[in-house]
Amino acid sequence: MRLLLALIIIVPALEIGLLVFSGNIIGPWPTILLIILTGVFGAWLAKRQGMETLRRFQDQMRYGQMPSDVIIDGLCILVGGVVLLTPGFITDLIGFLLLLPPTRNAFKPWIGRWIQRVIKRGNFTIIR
Repeated sequence: MRLLLALIIIVPALEIGLLVFSGNIIGPWPTILLIILTGVFGAWLAKRQGMETLRRFQDQMRYGQMPSDVIIDGLCILVGGVVLLTPGFITDLIGFLLLLPPTRNAFKPWIGRWIQRVIKRGNFTIIR
């Protein structure tokens, strides 16, 4: 709970500071345009990756395979897409890291272990 509270306070403060810094360096209009472009590109990428993941999920289900890896991909794409809707450069970086397959693959083992711990504890609430 404390970590979540710290993130709710720290991340927006860092985002505002970075946006002000960027506005001072490249100007306010290029900063706004950059935020809009990352949002549009992120939405396009999330849709593309999401459709590919859905197709892989359907293929694995069709052949009787357990799509656990694809489910984690879908979760990463969902979170990455939502985070990209938040204006700011830090959240955009996190969103793109979760959307791009090479970097998403680096996060998947950690997410898989976290999901296994939650299931073993029998505690399905994410926030305490």
